[in-house]
Amino acid sequence: METIRVHSDFHAAHRQIGYVGKCRHVHGHTWRGTISLSTEKFPRNHLDMAIDFGDLKQVFRRMDHKMLVGEADREFVTAQGVDPEGVVVIPGSNPSVENIAYYCLDGVRKVIEHQYPGKGLKYHLELTLQETENNIFVVETDFVI
Repeated sequence: METIRVHSDFHAAHRQIGYVGKCRHVHGHTWRGTISLSTEKFPRNHLDMAIDFGDLKQVFRRMDHKMLVGEADREFVTAQGVDPEGVVVIPGSNPSVENIAYYCLDGVRKVIEHQYPGKGLKYHLELTLQETENNIFVVETDFVI
């Protein structure tokens, strides 16, 4: 079994629509993420490398210095005067740590699909997303690409 593990952080803002408390207001975090990806033996590219660490880190970094919003947040999704390049729409009603983690999980799958489509390999992915020092969400899944 081989495992690739990367850590990265990004700075992003969000808000929780309908939340009773201060998180309903726009606020930011320094998010910290870890991707741990395993398979029996990774395919190798022309450089004899499995997956570039930077490609996996980019899953997190594409959200750096952005406003993370849920699909229903019309104030940011369709707002005039808001640079659309500064907004990342996260599937779901709110950009909760859970929804952001699943968004990142999908990003990891896309990296693999792009680099090694149709290999039929079974992967195990553990993705950890830390919203604050004390608040962490972990998701694990197995999939075949």
